[in-house]
Amino acid sequence: MTRRGPVDRVGKPRGQQRAPRQPAQPGTAGVGPSDGAVTFEAVRKIARTLPDAEESTSYGTPAFKVGGELFVRLHQDGSSFVIRTDFEQREELMAADPDTYYITDHYLNYPWILARMSRVAPDALRDLLGGAWRLAAAEKRRKSRPQRRSSPKDKRK
Repeated sequence: MTRRGPVDRVGKPRGQQRAPRQPAQPGTAGVGPSDGAVTFEAVRKIARTLPDAEESTSYGTPAFKVGGELFVRLHQDGSSFVIRTDFEQREELMAADPDTYYITDHYLNYPWILARMSRVAPDALRDLLGGAWRLAAAEKRRKSRPQRRSSPKDKRK
């Protein structure tokens, strides 16, 4: 396994222990306490403004999809959300702010990132959701294109 610099795969500086997480109530309303922390209700409010976004569930948690393609969901820990991204942006986010953005081993080979709602900036939330929605919508369009069928000419040697 190659070492990826000073941050481990789950977004913590190497050698640092994770602080224990306080349990959060999934889907609590509004923006968090006076510190401006985001809640899933803030995620929901923004996601509902995106074209064709549909509220759903994924792994038993609240989620949003476009055309059946997942773009964000509440993580089962109740304090983070899982959001679609690409590998390049994921690495950039984790390097820039590892206390906010991280992955677990489960997401290592998938283009998703987790964000701690207590730490994500409300201004960044709209950009993250818009980007995730665009990726999911593009994936839906890609999957809905008819497959090119080979013609008899393609079979000639």
